[in-house]
Amino acid sequence: MTSKMRSLYLEGYDYTIFDLTKLDRVQIQIYGNSVEGRILHGNTPCELIERFTETIGRLPELPEWIISGAVVGMQGGTNSVRRIWEELRTYDVPVSAFWLQDWVGQRETMIGSQLWWNWEVDEQRYWGWKELIKDLSAQNIKVMTYCNPCLAPVEEKDNKKRNLFEEAKQLDILVKDGNGNPYMVPNTAFDVAMLDLTHPKTETWFKQILLEMVDDGVRGWMADFGEGLPVDAVLYSGEDPISAHNRYPELWAKINREIVEEWKSSKSLKNSNKDRDDGLVFFLRAGFKDSPKWGMLFWEGDQMVSWQANDGIKSSVVGLLSSGISGYAFNHSDIGGYCTVNLPIVKYRRSQELLLRWMELNSFTTVFRTHEGNKPSCNSQFYSNNQTLSHFARTAKIYTAWKFYRIQLVKEAARKGLPVCRHLFLHYPDDEHVHKLSYQQFLVGSEFLVVPVLDKGKKKVKAYFPLGETSGWIHIWTGNVFSKQGSESWIEAPIGYPCVFVKVGSIIGETFLNNLKNFGIL
Repeated sequence: MTSKMRSLYLEGYDYTIFDLTKLDRVQIQIYGNSVEGRILHGNTPCELIERFTETIGRLPELPEWIISGAVVGMQGGTNSVRRIWEELRTYDVPVSAFWLQDWVGQRETMIGSQLWWNWEVDEQRYWGWKELIKDLSAQNIKVMTYCNPCLAPVEEKDNKKRNLFEEAKQLDILVKDGNGNPYMVPNTAFDVAMLDLTHPKTETWFKQILLEMVDDGVRGWMADFGEGLPVDAVLYSGEDPISAHNRYPELWAKINREIVEEWKSSKSLKNSNKDRDDGLVFFLRAGFKDSPKWGMLFWEGDQMVSWQANDGIKSSVVGLLSSGISGYAFNHSDIGGYCTVNLPIVKYRRSQELLLRWMELNSFTTVFRTHEGNKPSCNSQFYSNNQTLSHFARTAKIYTAWKFYRIQLVKEAARKGLPVCRHLFLHYPDDEHVHKLSYQQFLVGSEFLVVPVLDKGKKKVKAYFPLGETSGWIHIWTGNVFSKQGSESWIEAPIGYPCVFVKVGSIIGETFLNNLKNFGIL
């Protein structure tokens, strides 16, 4: 999409290079025998996004529970969860779910604590699993887990009930190498096999595994990976692995979505009125053009636990805004980032300041979810001390205070494909200064302007008020009004007071401010 409202997209799965580095053209190189695409017509960026998502498909409305409060990402087993849950109650944190990625058990590898990729609960680590789910559910808190389309050999795991790698190997549903053996893909510290999603038997087998997890009471999961099909793999379908590499994440999304829809149908047949807001949710990091048709929610993969523009907190804003233009209307990042490095010569460890600022940033995205990172002991965590817990409670309440608007935006996204978090270009396309903005600021819907602190040690940010906006902007903490279009101002933003503005006269803005007062934050 260009600033002159020209827009096109390509059909098909060929390997393609988009070169956006030249000032006078966008160059697209396609490695294939033919090219097929569509030119879209629209007068505004929002119209173009509507036209695009009308054709490729749109994300469905999210169940309300996932956007109601904090999704607490933690690990450690049943005892740890119960202890942290108690602590969060003490601090009055609004919690929607516990996301327990280590439900399958954990092993120590050279890169840190990693999971056993064998998708069943580890009953040593999570003793009383169903009981834990039931107790949380009684307080309207869901349990979420983790899976991906790969399987690891688990001979060394003592308490396994099933060996899914061996089962899949016997069924012949794994991606193969040139010699007809399961293609063992190196993944950080261990090798894994990938499910062949083009094989007709894969779907039924894998769905059954995930449905057992759902039958235990799990209501959501991270559907990780999907982007790594080797380009020399051999598939059951016989298709070219290079274009199959691009199709694979869509197939991965589709299999997960079908589980959600089939479970929903079977539930409505039983006509259960309890747990009305009990819908399932999965979230993806890999995708291609049609992913919004099959996905439900996205997250941005593994940022470094750093302030960097290329792969740290700043890049999480870039990804959030650019994906929103491509129909990925619901996206978010791990609070605090993920990739931790603790080598003698290179160290990336999550500081407390970075964690607190990332909480502030993500309190204005679709989902507010924490992650301990790949080396939890090297990172500041929400549960580290009184300050991190208090700040977590505060930002979770800020997030909850605009839930009413988030619900509206989620409905609009399902109807029109417009993202929750928006680059200013979507609403102010004629403002040349807006074209230069990257991660510095963004809109939530059309009513909030967010200018996050994304630099270490900074207590002030520079806010830009776009041309073409007839309303002034109210700073939520001071009530100061900024009415001059096309102007910049330095705004105080100490920790705990993220720089956010609402439009003057906006009922949505007024409701948000009232809710902050009711929470005792304003």
